[in-house]
Amino acid sequence: MTPIRTVLAMRTREGCEQRFEAEWLVAAEKIRTLDGCLRQDLVRDADDPRSYLVISDWADRDRLDAFGRSEHRDHLLRVIRELRESAQRHTYQLLHSVRSDAEVPR
Repeated sequence: MTPIRTVLAMRTREGCEQRFEAEWLVAAEKIRTLDGCLRQDLVRDADDPRSYLVISDWADRDRLDAFGRSEHRDHLLRVIRELRESAQRHTYQLLHSVRSDAEVPR
């Protein structure tokens, strides 16, 4: 099966940036324990502190889609939805990864 990467672009409501980051971390800690979830990253635009990308890797599309349809997902992300102004998701098949020898794990 082909690994899947999702990229979710989100813009928070004004003044909600810190709470958004904290709530995302709470949800991500729970999501990381789910079958098929491989990695999650939250990155903030260096020039626009209200714009974020949530990047997540899943073992395969079936497990990602199962999570996406679940009530568990709705419950975990309810607060995050209230803090955002907009969101747009894209899903990609992960074909190749080339890592630098200098990569530092976070």
